[in-house]
Parts: sequence; C-alpha cells; structure tokens
Amino acid sequence: MDGPLEVLIVEDDQRIAEINRRFTERVEGFTVAGTAHNGEEAREWLEVLQPQLVLLDIYLPDMKGIDLIWHIRRYYKNTDIILITAAGETDVVQEAMRGGVIDYIVKPIAFDRFRRSLDNYRDYRRQLERSDRMDQGQIDRLWTRANEGAASMLSKDPELMPKGIDPITLKKVTEVFEEAGEGGLTAEEVGKEIGASRSTARRYLEYLVSCQSLKADVSYGAVGRPERRYFSQGN
Repeated sequence: MDGPLEVLIVEDDQRIAEINRRFTERVEGFTVAGTAHNGEEAREWLEVLQPQLVLLDIYLPDMKGIDLIWHIRRYYKNTDIILITAAGETDVVQEAMRGGVIDYIVKPIAFDRFRRSLDNYRDYRRQLERSDRMDQGQIDRLWTRANEGAASMLSKDPELMPKGIDPITLKKVTEVFEEAGEGGLTAEEVGKEIGASRSTARRYLEYLVSCQSLKADVSYGAVGRPERRYFSQGN
C-alpha cells in the first residue's frame, strides 16, 4: 500500500465532522483528504478526490445518505464506505449492507470502536493488494473481516433484532460455541445445552449464520440422514 489511505468525511454537524477528522488522523495509515457537510458537496469531493474511504452520515440536509451510497457504488467502485450515524432502523442497516457498506458505527462514537473499524479496513486493503489470486481460506478470512462490522452490530444490538430473537437467549447460544470443538454442533445439541427445543435453537442458529457470527454445513450421520451442523467462524 503506497502512502496513507485517503478519507472523505461526509457529516453535516461540523463538531462531529471535526471529531471524525481528529479520530482518523490518530489511526496509522489514514489521512483526511476532505470534508463535506451535505450531499452536493460530497459529490463534488468524490469527483475530485475519488478517495479510498468515505465516512458517511445517513442524515444529510439535502439528500439521504443511502442515496449517496448508491451513487458511490455506481460511479466510484474503488471507494469503500463506513457509516457513522445515529440511524439504527433495521431497514437502514439492511440497505447499507446491501450497498456494500463495510462497517456501521452508531453515534455517539467511541474512539476504540472507531480505531478498530479503520484498523480492520486497512488490513483488509493490504490483504487485497498482496496477491492476484486467493485460495478458499484466504477468501473466507477476508470476507469475514470485510463484513464483521455491520453484521456484528446487527447480531448484538437488541434494538435491531427481529421479532422472536431474545438477547438473553441469543447470548446463551453464542456462549455454547465458546466451548464447542471443531466438529460443530447441531440444533438439537444446542437446544439441550440452553434448555430449549430444537426448533427454537435452530431459529437462533440461523439468525447467527445470517449475521455471519456462525457458519453452517451439512453432514451425513451413520444412517445417511443429512444434518445441519453449526460452527464458530474460527473453526
């Protein structure tokens, strides 16, 4: 990676924009190339700078940040986006993920969370630049890292969980996998561990798979019956 990654900050609140600028400059490998306070300014900066990364707020005075995401995806395919916003609606999170946003930070911003996001992004860029071809293991690790921000928030924030997913039960399910071996677990096995039915356990397991906190595979038992097994992303 030659030189620091250029960052465009898009934030209508000048005080928060300044915080974002100071935070960015405290993280190794990044430089703030410009700041826009509305969508029109952001489009102008994008055309001139074509930065590697945009730190974007959803609420802008002249357009929705989601519209700017799709503008970037259409015209600046080499530019990545991290959302920094007070918006926590599930539909906003989902559309951001569909638009390829690589992380989603909810205001008020904690520097440790901000730094972790930029560190992950910098490492992600470096991995992409190391070789012209990747094997399955490298792709899996890269894909997990690239998507862990928004998916992690979606899986853990009670305000964003869909109906039927209880935060306490979800925590029990995730704790089961802290002790699980490389062979993974079935929904029935997880249900026994948390004191719930197989169908309940499966609902939580599939939710965690959708959030990329777990992965799933199909195996065949002694009698040839297929069963779905779940694994932590580290296995």
